[in-house]
Amino acid sequence: MKKIAVAIDGPGGAGKSTISKAVAKKLGIIYVDTGALYRTVGYYARENGISVEGAKTAEKMTPLLDGINIEIKYVDGAQHVILNGEDLGDKIRQPDISMYASAVSSVPSVRAFLLEAQKELARKNSVIMDGRDIGTVILPEAEVKIFLTASSEARATRRYKELIAKGVEVKFEDVLSEMNERDHADSTRAAAPLKPADDAHYFDNSDYDFDGSVEYIIKLIEEKTGVKAIEE
Repeated sequence: MKKIAVAIDGPGGAGKSTISKAVAKKLGIIYVDTGALYRTVGYYARENGISVEGAKTAEKMTPLLDGINIEIKYVDGAQHVILNGEDLGDKIRQPDISMYASAVSSVPSVRAFLLEAQKELARKNSVIMDGRDIGTVILPEAEVKIFLTASSEARATRRYKELIAKGVEVKFEDVLSEMNERDHADSTRAAAPLKPADDAHYFDNSDYDFDGSVEYIIKLIEEKTGVKAIEE
C-alpha cells in the first residue's frame, strides 16, 4: 500500500480521536493522537505545581521541557504515551488536563518541542493524525485534510456522556462552559491557532452518528488517495 498522510483538525468534542482511531483501523494505518502529547506536557506542568495561567507562559514552561522525555508506543494498534518511563494511561484524560493542554499548546517552545516527533512518525509510516494544526503546520503536505466540527451543544453532549460513562461526576453546564472557553483559547492563540487549512474538506458531523462519520471520512480518503479500507 502506498504511504499516505491524513490530517484531521477541529475543536474538542467533535469526535476527532475516536473517529480517527476507527478510520485508521479500517485502513490499516497508524493513528497518532497529537492531543495526547500536549495533554502529557500539560499533565507534567500540573504535577510540577504550575497553574493553568502559568502554563500559558514560556517563562514557566520552557525550563520544564528539559525534564520531559516522551515516547510513543503502539500496543495492539493502540497509542500509549510514556512520560519519563511511565505509561500515563487515562491520567491525561482528567477534565482539568484539557485546559492545561490548551494552555501549553499556546507556548511556541512547547510546540517546537513536539513538532519533530510528530513529523518523524509521518515520514516513516502511513498515518492519520488529529489535532488543531495538523493540516496547517504539522502535515501541510498531507494528501487528505479534513476540518471536523459540530455545534458546541452537540460536542458538549458527547463529552458529557463520555465522562459520565467513565464514572466522572460532572455537570453538563460545566462541560459546555469549559468547551466554549477552550474553543476561544485555541482559536485566538498566537501560535498555530485553530483554523481550517485552505484546502481542507469541512465536515460538520452534528447530525451524524459515529458510524456515519467514520463511513463519510473513509469514502473521502478512498476518493482522494485510492487507498481502500481493509475487508473485514
